[in-house]
Amino acid sequence: MGKQGRITGLLRSLGQVAPEERKARGAAVNALRDRLEAVLAARQGVIDQAALAAKLEAERMDVTLPPAPEARGSIHPISRTMEEMAAIFGAMGFTVAEGPEVEADWYNFGALNIPAHHSARSDMDTFYLPGDHEGYPLVMRTHTSSVQIISMLSEPPPLRLIVPGRTYRADHDATHSPMFHQCEGLVIDRGITLAHLKGCLTDFLRSFFGISNLPVRFRASYFPFTEPSMEVDIGWNRRTGELGGGGDWLEILGSGMVHPKVLANCGIDPREWQGFAFGMGIERVTMLKHGISDLRLFYESDIRWLKHYGASPFQPATLHEGV
Repeated sequence: MGKQGRITGLLRSLGQVAPEERKARGAAVNALRDRLEAVLAARQGVIDQAALAAKLEAERMDVTLPPAPEARGSIHPISRTMEEMAAIFGAMGFTVAEGPEVEADWYNFGALNIPAHHSARSDMDTFYLPGDHEGYPLVMRTHTSSVQIISMLSEPPPLRLIVPGRTYRADHDATHSPMFHQCEGLVIDRGITLAHLKGCLTDFLRSFFGISNLPVRFRASYFPFTEPSMEVDIGWNRRTGELGGGGDWLEILGSGMVHPKVLANCGIDPREWQGFAFGMGIERVTMLKHGISDLRLFYESDIRWLKHYGASPFQPATLHEGV
């Protein structure tokens, strides 16, 4: 059947046959070719059917078997806490701001009224990097307050924002990590008072811990960037660790009215605008809420631990469902 085949040879030899015999001989050769093609096609069909049957048999699947279980991931407790914070403060009108983790010394310390001799600016507490920005040394941000400075410099008041994110300090033990997470908040507006600060943080803490009557205490303190400054304590039982019970107090976060010098450093007139700020460790409040005793467990990537404390990705943090 091919170019060198016998059928092809017979067709080529028709030119040498006598004219009176050529027609009959050509018809006979064509009929022979048609019969051979039919036989070959039939055989090819049998071969193809056998190959298909073998393939289907090899790929056969018993659909009555139960499906193989697939491991379901979970949201890390720290990520879940940040989602809950965003949900609660979002309901109060706050927006979420972000900023660089490598920051100029001015935004991290100077603009926040932290003096040059302050211990937080020493190499023992802060990670300094080579190089500079606008003539100021570079540091790994020690808090997310630097984003508050950037926001006040780039946006006109009023402002209402929270800044959750990673921060860095030279410390490491069961309750401290060189990398950890903080959530800091800032409100700038006309007529802001301590009453607004106390109401905002009291509502947040009671909503976050799910205890409607959680005792909250504001205690005088000192921070360079706020005046007056206050530590915020919540009621707990020292013996059992139960939140909201017992007669003991546990420090939970720092807060205060934004210092007039900080406002002035950002080009905001403190005689016209006032504000309050607060900051808390995300790992700390997560540990208290879930009863986690060691900070280092957050970063060990133990699948069993993550399954126990992680949250379902199909259950986002929303206020109407509760956090």
